[in-house]
Amino acid sequence: MSSDPFGTSPVRAEDAIDVAAVDRWVRGLVDGLGAGEPEVRQFRGGASNLTYLLRYPGRDLVLRRPPAGTKAASAHDMRREYDVQRLLRPHFAAVPQMLAYATDEDSPVGSECYVMAHVPGVILRRDMPEELRVDAVAAATLAERFVDTLALLHTVDIDAAGLGALDRGVGYARRQVAGWSRRYRQARTDDVPDGAAVMAWLAQHVPDDVAHALVHGDWRFDNLVLDPDTLDVRAVLDWEMATIGDPLMDLGAALAYWVQTDDDPAFQQVRRQPTHLPGMPTRDQVVERYLQHSGLTLPVEWTFYEVYGLFRLAVIAQQIWYRVRAGQTTNPDFAVFGRVVGTLMVRCAELAT
Repeated sequence: MSSDPFGTSPVRAEDAIDVAAVDRWVRGLVDGLGAGEPEVRQFRGGASNLTYLLRYPGRDLVLRRPPAGTKAASAHDMRREYDVQRLLRPHFAAVPQMLAYATDEDSPVGSECYVMAHVPGVILRRDMPEELRVDAVAAATLAERFVDTLALLHTVDIDAAGLGALDRGVGYARRQVAGWSRRYRQARTDDVPDGAAVMAWLAQHVPDDVAHALVHGDWRFDNLVLDPDTLDVRAVLDWEMATIGDPLMDLGAALAYWVQTDDDPAFQQVRRQPTHLPGMPTRDQVVERYLQHSGLTLPVEWTFYEVYGLFRLAVIAQQIWYRVRAGQTTNPDFAVFGRVVGTLMVRCAELAT
């Protein structure tokens, strides 16, 4: 196994937390920790909320909190993310156990946060870890798990899970296009495309919702904890953007990360998961499998959902790039995000013709 099977690194100075305060808070709410303060590490993945591994002698925990600095208006809602997972867990097994939540007032880290059980397993990043030997057959199995688990999530009984309050009714697809367009305009810096033509194209081509389902909002391999032996999905992470909406929009957002071997070199550079490996299906094949499993049909050509997913990803990257330009973060992983935004917006413009 690698020296760090958790995908963590030392906590960055700008993201440091008061370990003693966290320990006092956690001990009042969680059992079985053992003696002593935890070793604290920071998960390298993720570019929105901050995630820490708390390694106690008795068990491992995970703490989530927002970053410091400017935040998007609807993002970083720890209470919402905590409650979605707490309510969903009895109806969708691949959800970590929620253990404790703190408001801004009683938080040990200066902002609302929550702690959940750590789920051991493998999380895929840009390249396959050396210890996980994956041939073409295993890569195809990975892709099937990716698609089928998403389709399964979209079958959750919303009312039985107590999540009906998240449903804002019809027009989800239109709200998404309008909302992400507004966020791009608000976060745009002078070194990225204005995106006006892409946003206009999306607004002109947005279809009616095909269904209403629980959508994850950021479905990708590095939000899945995998069993290293069976490749089953043990846990799904990062429920920050989960809501009730059109499941095809969720699939479109997921496939924005799906870079395949015949994509142009610029798009290859933004790959962050190993979808280029032999055995991995193409994006079209992923869509076909999802439609077969979900029973849904496309109301328009898939191009709309592809452009939407890429544009949405560009906005997320731009919101982070805005923080970099404003000096609100020095995370070296974000240094290329301005270039990433440009690549994604060019790809959107090429498709939106």
